[in-house]
Amino acid sequence: MTIYSLYIYDRSWCPTRRARHCACVYYQDWHRTKQPRRAGEGGGILNAVSQAVSPLATDSTAPTPSAFSSPRNTLSSTSGLVVAVGEDPATPLSHTAEHARSNTLPFDEEAKLVYGVVLSLRNMVKKISGRDEQFTSYRTSSYRLHLYETVSGYKFIMLSDATTDGLRFILRQIYNGPFLEYVVRNPLVPMDSRSQGIDNDYFRSSIDRVVRGLSVFN
Repeated sequence: MTIYSLYIYDRSWCPTRRARHCACVYYQDWHRTKQPRRAGEGGGILNAVSQAVSPLATDSTAPTPSAFSSPRNTLSSTSGLVVAVGEDPATPLSHTAEHARSNTLPFDEEAKLVYGVVLSLRNMVKKISGRDEQFTSYRTSSYRLHLYETVSGYKFIMLSDATTDGLRFILRQIYNGPFLEYVVRNPLVPMDSRSQGIDNDYFRSSIDRVVRGLSVFN
């Protein structure tokens, strides 16, 4: 049993469009064999979602030091490689790894597809089974998707291998623990998904500890 990745979406009201919008505000992965391609410039991905899938900075827009440079982080601030907590990520992303990424979808498109699938299946479940029925997961021959929705509109989505049991309780644990502690109660994290994601050093390392501590992690 293996856990692949975690997405967090925020569905909030956009006053300029007078409609609700949904944006991916956080992403983290562990055992993915094919990494998503970095989002392109202007592709719609917010800042502070994940350093691993953000557009590469050009020389003229080189990033300034941030929370990603902390050794607590599980991502290399220069390469986007997933590393152990506290490890010094000194090796840049290889040409082979970048070539492998070129055969996958850009992250901004992947994030839209994941949310679109969830939204379509949730609407189908409500139409067929009634409004009181909840969509919490679905399974294919190769993976299983787990969903936990909060009252405030956040959607926590986790992908695992197909044999994994329901992980909705883990998503609830992430919400009640790291999310409330390092996002909601953190005055330095803006809760406006129209402009920025919610990624920060303590939140990412805390989620990493929770997930790696699961018996189904490997």
